[in-house]
Amino acid sequence: MSPAPGGCDYAALSACEIAAAVNAGRLSAREVAAAALARIARDDGELRAFTELWPRQAAQRAELIDRRIREGAVHARLPLAGVPLAVKGTEGLDSLQTARLVAAGCVPVGATSTPGRGTHWQTWGTTARGVTLNPLGRQWSPGGSSAGSAVAVAAGMVPLATGSDGAGSVRIPAAWCGVIGLKPTNGLVPARDRAGLNIAGPLARHARDAAAYLHALAGTDAPGPPSPSAPARPLRTAWSATLGFAETDPAVAATARARLEALSLPGARAVEVVGVPVRLPDPAGCWQALRGPNSAPGAAERAGAVRTRAALGVALDRVFAGADLLATPTTPRAPHGHDGPGDALSVALTWAFNISGHPAISLPAGRTAAGEPVGLQLVARHGREADLLAVAAAAEAAAAPL
Repeated sequence: MSPAPGGCDYAALSACEIAAAVNAGRLSAREVAAAALARIARDDGELRAFTELWPRQAAQRAELIDRRIREGAVHARLPLAGVPLAVKGTEGLDSLQTARLVAAGCVPVGATSTPGRGTHWQTWGTTARGVTLNPLGRQWSPGGSSAGSAVAVAAGMVPLATGSDGAGSVRIPAAWCGVIGLKPTNGLVPARDRAGLNIAGPLARHARDAAAYLHALAGTDAPGPPSPSAPARPLRTAWSATLGFAETDPAVAATARARLEALSLPGARAVEVVGVPVRLPDPAGCWQALRGPNSAPGAAERAGAVRTRAALGVALDRVFAGADLLATPTTPRAPHGHDGPGDALSVALTWAFNISGHPAISLPAGRTAAGEPVGLQLVARHGREADLLAVAAAAEAAAAPL
């Protein structure tokens, strides 16, 4: 256990609970940062979520927050005061995402692992100490590319971590590590790539924390957002295990569908599953033309990408004409081992929404009969992250532990 002041277990505290306690003076940001670093020292030797730690900078940042609160500065209350933050290694402290979270009160404690060089697959993480391990099963990859961020959150080392999602790189590790991963609507913040597909987003254990993160990420000056709660009415939700083209494992599909059905039952009543047909064009060629590793598309590839993008928009407009949400498994297969995914395309069910720009979230869906963790992906209309977070709050309230 990593105790926090007052006898609390640090890892049991949500980001919003930490911020409330720090703002009220019941906890100090410096003590919380120390508890986070102690937890990392205890667990990361095995899991290898972090590639670098910043204890000196964390202590300095925490002391600034504590001083600001002690002195009662104007607008001293910070929505994420003293919250330890893991930072995706490819972003660092200078990214817009990190800067906005620091402005909201977060204390960055270290950089997290991302895929190493030398393979064409991105659903893993690596450090100088070896590959990053999944806390739900050391034999599995944690997913990627926000691999270490998902592990750090899932293992209780930090309550929040930054991610970026160009094809599923927040949602896939969230699914395989049993946490929440949100890709906001494209354009909410500047994209991290020229194609406009790679969007910043959070890894979190709690819906309320993801909402607070999103609020800070959007750069609003308003006080913290209201805590998300279950929808006022069940949201009409279309289901597809394949989106019309993916080869989804039946056990993964059944696990995700069971979680969705549970959210329609009394006690949750967050969704109403409706029979809206879902058949999207396969986005693989479009994504590769827009942002593939060797993307210098010729005229024919560019024209094909434009046609596919337009067809994808039309197909999703049809879905959202009859439904508030679209639900799928987050990935078509269960987590692969550390030797790679083989022929499986882990992004098959996620990257369409990087192209279309729709917000999408991965929620823990439980495990297959073989014990493999599965994510439930929900997609909403542009700008309707609130719908996703409302269902996430209902799912959290009704969830059984992974």
